Amino acid sequence: MTQPLRVGIQLASLRQPLAKAMETAARLGADGVELDARHDVRPGELGETARRHLRKKLDDYNLKVAAIAFPTRRGYEVAEDLDRRIDATKQAMRLAYDLGARALLNYVGRIEDEGPGRDRLLQALEDIGRHGQHVGVWLCATTGAESPERLRALIDELAPGSLAVNLDPGALLVNDESPREAVSQLGPWVQHVRASDGVRDFAKRQGIETQLGRGAADYPELIAMLEEHRYSGYYTIQRLHATDPVAEIQQSVNYLRALQGN
Repeated sequence: MTQPLRVGIQLASLRQPLAKAMETAARLGADGVELDARHDVRPGELGETARRHLRKKLDDYNLKVAAIAFPTRRGYEVAEDLDRRIDATKQAMRLAYDLGARALLNYVGRIEDEGPGRDRLLQALEDIGRHGQHVGVWLCATTGAESPERLRALIDELAPGSLAVNLDPGALLVNDESPREAVSQLGPWVQHVRASDGVRDFAKRQGIETQLGRGAADYPELIAMLEEHRYSGYYTIQRLHATDPVAEIQQSVNYLRALQGN
């Protein structure tokens, strides 16, 4: 490993109020945090004064904003309320920029092979991408819902600079996809990594989220592959179903820090 990992914590995973979660993330040794723009920090409810106050609180804890999550209820291929969804995404991009983040995370929707849904998706992503280039924030498609090959084909069809990738190894494994193949296909476009893990339960024919380092994701290999693509962004810990979130996330921070010595 040629450079220190930047370790983030998804505040929602701590299951604490926002102010307490920031304090906990700092105590656990995070460099940055992932905020949720649909629940924690809604763009329409956070004016300039509130944004300055939030930046000050983060500075007090020596934390950066690794990324902003903006999970829309529908994908960008769905015609219903699409204009409003695009406008809301652009507002979330401005919030991300104001808070110092350069990655806005979302599942972009179902990637159809052809038809009006695909056309809408392409047009929406190029529109959002142009806005992102203007404000300096990437819309990052979270992996897992579609195969890496399908997402790569979508990126190849878009205008350059329209879409980046939020690599989520845990979501890939839960959906029976390979994180290694995802980095091979999507490495140049990765702008954020969710440090997550998972395994396949073949008896139940389903995927299961696990604590970081206890699943099938080979993080030493993935980190080395990403470094070949000059990735220097955050590895932001997500743990959705922890019995003791704070303790498990602390162990995940320790796991990532230990990899720096390898």
